[in-house]
Amino acid sequence: MRPTISEIKAPKSARHQSDWQVIKSLIPYIRPFKVRVIVTLLCLIFAKVANLGVPIVLKQIVDALSISTTEKALLVVPISLIIAYGLLRLSASFFGELRELIFAKVTESAVRKIGLQVFNYVHALSLRFHLSRQTGGMTRDIERGTRGIQSLISYSLYSIIPTLIELLMVLGYFFFVYNIWFVVVTLIALTLYIVFTIVVTEWRTNFRRQMNDLDSKANQRAVDSLINYETVKYFSNEQFEAIRYDENLKKYAQAAIKSQKSLAILNFGQQTIIGLGLICILGLSSSGVLSGSMTIGDLVLVNVLMIQLYIPLNFLGVLYREMKQSLADIDRMFSLLDVPQEIADKPNAFPLSIKSLSLGPHVIFKDVSFYYESNRQILHDVSFEILPGQTTAVVGHSGAGKSTLSRLLFRFYDVQGGAILLDGQNIKDVQQSTLREVVGIVPQDTVLFNDTIGYNIAYGKPSATQSEIELAAKSAQIHDFITSLPDGYQSAVGERGLKLSGGEKQRVAIARTLLKHPALLIFDEATSALDSETERTIQNELNDLAQNRSTLIIAHRLSTITHAHQILVMEDGRIIERGTHESLLALGQRYAEMWRAQQSQSVAA
Repeated sequence: MRPTISEIKAPKSARHQSDWQVIKSLIPYIRPFKVRVIVTLLCLIFAKVANLGVPIVLKQIVDALSISTTEKALLVVPISLIIAYGLLRLSASFFGELRELIFAKVTESAVRKIGLQVFNYVHALSLRFHLSRQTGGMTRDIERGTRGIQSLISYSLYSIIPTLIELLMVLGYFFFVYNIWFVVVTLIALTLYIVFTIVVTEWRTNFRRQMNDLDSKANQRAVDSLINYETVKYFSNEQFEAIRYDENLKKYAQAAIKSQKSLAILNFGQQTIIGLGLICILGLSSSGVLSGSMTIGDLVLVNVLMIQLYIPLNFLGVLYREMKQSLADIDRMFSLLDVPQEIADKPNAFPLSIKSLSLGPHVIFKDVSFYYESNRQILHDVSFEILPGQTTAVVGHSGAGKSTLSRLLFRFYDVQGGAILLDGQNIKDVQQSTLREVVGIVPQDTVLFNDTIGYNIAYGKPSATQSEIELAAKSAQIHDFITSLPDGYQSAVGERGLKLSGGEKQRVAIARTLLKHPALLIFDEATSALDSETERTIQNELNDLAQNRSTLIIAHRLSTITHAHQILVMEDGRIIERGTHESLLALGQRYAEMWRAQQSQSVAA
């Protein structure tokens, strides 16, 4: 039995981390590259030293030119100054590019490691978590988070830190070469600029956050609608889906317009502060030139230094906003790592050991009780055994709890009472990966990867050879169909296998499980989507596969499980009858009623 929407609890939101905590979370991924980080910082400093040297050499050239006529200038101006000017510009560019080249490996390695860690962790989360999340929104969070790491490192290392280093160098130069007033004016202008930028950007962040939230919602709705393309078509609800999608687009457009208005305010305010700062600095410089304490070259130098400082600061608002957004995106991605693993291996979990892989394990359900929600019990003290090499079938009406048994065997959920044992080992105590290696299932609802038929069959055993894949396809009665296709085993199945019929998808699922060759087989309505003739053929193949192998069959059609060594009849999460086909018919109760009803339907058909 599957959980209903009301039974699924969304995971609690992870605690929001501060910006510094997010940055601290990134450090372990960068620490292994300490040497590259140090060399990168040295390149950064060398680039800024060269950048500061450019206007200083320019000042000397201007001063040298100003003391002579044009005819004598070539004699006065040392050619070395011009060469030095060119070399300094080239050096600034060289060290800047070298910095990016050296640090690129650090950035990409961190992004790769974090992305892979989140991907693996999300796969390790419980089925309950995935049923409560919208995949489109979650993948968008991961995408933004990894992109945010690249942006954060790029902005901080290539913009913020270099600007701070250059600022300290310029202030130091002003203090030692000129006077304290140049430092005071520069600091006041920069302080006003930074405070104004941060305050306005914080205000603007609300609009950006709204835009991102609305973008995620629109993306979720679009993905959900496109995945359910056929359902939309069945009910002619294209217009309805378009209206729902457009609702989010309208809200997104409104938030985007507000964001653009606030950006205009930010840009104008920044330019006003920059203009006032330059006026004051040039006023001090001009006064110094008039008094003779400064030269024309000094005026040019101060002007160039201030412009060099303000050019990157022009983008401070954008950088600050993007860094804040990157931190928020990274935090949102890292919050996935804070979601507790509902089903996790114990620290001392051991590999599952099967006594006989050819016969399969001895499966014991011992007083198993289970619920998705505590106010609705699904299984009540269910106890039964599947002996090695034998087949147990479970029948009952929808909602009886049949499919829940298979989910518990795969340990998608943990039982609240009792235990499930395989060859005497509680599945709670073994490593989940080893448990799922020995269990194979043909589910009622088959979902295929958007790849080729060959890929989907080989998914049961990725290392399988082409001959093994074809043998499994022949056993599942789908080889002839595949070879009749223009591209054969390379034929694409489409999103979720929508290019194949229900029966074809189910036969691919059967072939996939046959290829896995598991010790414990589970057939969950494995032939429900097949026609009668194909069902009989495949049922014979499944019976041969299940011969002398531990098998659990969850069935609706009783005619498919008459050979079972044991048949369990479930109702409301309890086993009300058990025995062989013949003994249950002789008992003349619930199973016998179901048999007569299905036989009557077969005759009528």
